[in-house]
Amino acid sequence: MNYTFAQYQESAEYIRSKIGDFTPKAAMVLGSGLGFMGDVVKDPIVVPYKEIPHFKASTAPGHKGQLVFGYLEDKPVAVMQGRMHHYEGYSFEDVSYAVRVLRLLGADTLIVTNAAGCVRTDWKAGDLMLITDHIKMFSESPLRGENMPEFGVRFPDASSLYTPALRTLAREAAAELGIELREGVYFYCYGPQYETPAEVRAARILGGDAVGMSTAPEVIVAGHCGMQVLGFTLLSNMAAGILDQPLSEQEVLDAAEACKDKFSRLVLACLKKL
Repeated sequence: MNYTFAQYQESAEYIRSKIGDFTPKAAMVLGSGLGFMGDVVKDPIVVPYKEIPHFKASTAPGHKGQLVFGYLEDKPVAVMQGRMHHYEGYSFEDVSYAVRVLRLLGADTLIVTNAAGCVRTDWKAGDLMLITDHIKMFSESPLRGENMPEFGVRFPDASSLYTPALRTLAREAAAELGIELREGVYFYCYGPQYETPAEVRAARILGGDAVGMSTAPEVIVAGHCGMQVLGFTLLSNMAAGILDQPLSEQEVLDAAEACKDKFSRLVLACLKKL
């Protein structure tokens, strides 16, 4: 569906009634198995998605489906514990709806995280990747339809969606922590089926380093809203065809659990530098 600006305002006003004058500086979208970051927010105010007008439910495993407002590293944040995916039956506008609402609430930076398959054969499962760019040219844009000038222009530039200054900040944080941080391109696929070996080979040829089912729609909308964006991928498994074994959802969740300490230290260090 095509939402109206009034609907975005209605969602923001409902949340404002719950959080008072709290204004998040950064919004965080937590991917599969990575929702634990929302559990360490200080002075939390929790707003379930199902209570917010026009919000959709998050049905993917490992996604709690709630907004958590509070403080991380003394920075006011809004944390999405769970995201919506196109494969859940939602439009790309549904998937990215929350980003615009959080922008209306004052967030000027979006930190996106996901768990994805590793396309590179010289990397390994469990590595962390700083997203430098994404590929999403085989599906429609979340900006399709009449433009909403209250948020941005009709034809937004997409040459630096993942803010260069924030990528520099992330590199510095990783170096200080002694965490190896890969850098690469996120290749968006619809899902919910995992990619075929042929699709993984195609992604590699086109320049993809990781394949996954999220992130790109939210980042496109964040860029349209004028937000800064920082993105991280947990390379939870080797993509199809690299190893002689089937892929599973449990493998993704297990990888997230194994990397939660490293991942949280990096994200918190980046927040501290904002």
